[in-house]
Amino acid sequence: MAYVVIVSDARTVLDEIRSVLDDGVNEIVELFTGPEVRTTVADDAPELVIADCQIQNMGGIAICHDLKLEESGGRIPHVPVLLLLDRRADVFLAKRCGAEGYLVKPLDPLRLRRAIGALLAGGNYYDESFTPFTIGAAQAQ
Repeated sequence: MAYVVIVSDARTVLDEIRSVLDDGVNEIVELFTGPEVRTTVADDAPELVIADCQIQNMGGIAICHDLKLEESGGRIPHVPVLLLLDRRADVFLAKRCGAEGYLVKPLDPLRLRRAIGALLAGGNYYDESFTPFTIGAAQAQ
């Protein structure tokens, strides 16, 4: 059983994630604003936070920054963060804020399940689905 917090103001995103996690065993809490996350983590110590990058008042990047700063100050426990990114360009920000994992939308259940499993097991998950191909000089010939 895992205790997971999902934060998004988009019902479709919440439903997609819930469809992957909701097996009758996991405990899922849905939050709709960024500022609620710190309080929930401090009070309940979830095993994972999944944050949408675009939320009206405090998006996933800001949520991740906030949690990592609070953790470094000893005010909250460590909680891995999985960011749901809107575009490949957001990968740079996801890496800079210290997220343990990220997925680039559109989401699919298989990648989402892999990412959640990796983070709950103590690892990382970095989505390479939309990474541009590079062609080296040797391959071009």
